[in-house]
Order: sequence, then structure tokens, then C-alpha cells
Amino acid sequence: MEYVWAIFLIFGLCISQVLQLFSMPANWVALGLVALWKYLYPASMDWNFVIILAVVAGAAEALEFGLQAWGAGRYGASTRGNVGGIIGAITGAIFGAPFFLGLGALIGALGGAYLGCFVAELPGRTKPEALRAAKGAFVGKALGFTVKTALGAVIVAVSIPKVWP
Repeated sequence: MEYVWAIFLIFGLCISQVLQLFSMPANWVALGLVALWKYLYPASMDWNFVIILAVVAGAAEALEFGLQAWGAGRYGASTRGNVGGIIGAITGAIFGAPFFLGLGALIGALGGAYLGCFVAELPGRTKPEALRAAKGAFVGKALGFTVKTALGAVIVAVSIPKVWP
């Protein structure tokens, strides 16, 4: 019976990563599934493994926002522009979620990063400077999303051998 549950959990781990496309906490869902497995089957892994996965999930979140800020800064955004881009990304993901079967969250996050940074940069900057900074926020958000998704794939990949009996 353990094999059947392992198959379900591995399937859940893989499906959890689809949540990345909807700007949802995919890595935390995967971590929760692994922690549940550890709780139900204590001999399968130790808690240090789960803690390491939690650190990786936390790093993925930090990198997502950090890379967005880095990208915006690299293209000339100020601190105000960075904060506007991050707020715009979060707002865009929330408001975009109902569209395109939920995929609007990703589009909204990318567009929100661009628009949020642009609007925040306009006071005190020329329009071309604000557009360049907004482009950086967009590129950084896309890079951050990619890194977060890649780290989610690592979480899944290293967890599968621990789950399989």
C-alpha cells in the first residue's frame, strides 16, 4: 500500500509545480507534501532534509523578488521604482488570476512589475528613463520566476527518491 501512496504523493509533487504558472506558492505546497510524507513514514527521511527543503523554498521566494529588484536596478530604477515594481507584480498577479484559466496571474505579475515600476519612476524622471527602469523590472521578474520554478523542480527531484519506498 505504501507504493500506492508514494505514487500519489509523487504525482502531487509534480502537479504542485504547475501552481508556479498561477503565481501560487508551489514550492511551499511541495514542501508541505514532503513534510506530510515524513510525518506518515518517519523512516523515509530525517527532518534535516525537510528543513533544507524549507530553506531552498525560502531562498526561491527571496530570489524571485531579489532578482526583480536587481533587474530594475540594473536598468536604472530607484528604490521607489523597485518597490513599485514589487507591489505591481503582486497586485497584477492577484488581479490577473481570474483570466486565461488562471494563467493571467503570471501575465499580470509580469505586467504589474512593469507598470508598477513605470508609475513609481515617473515623478522626477523622464519618460524614457522610467520606461527603461520598467523594462528592467519586467526582465528581473521573468528571471526571478524562472529561478523560483527551477528551484521548485529541484525540490521535487530530490524529494522523489526519499518518497519512493
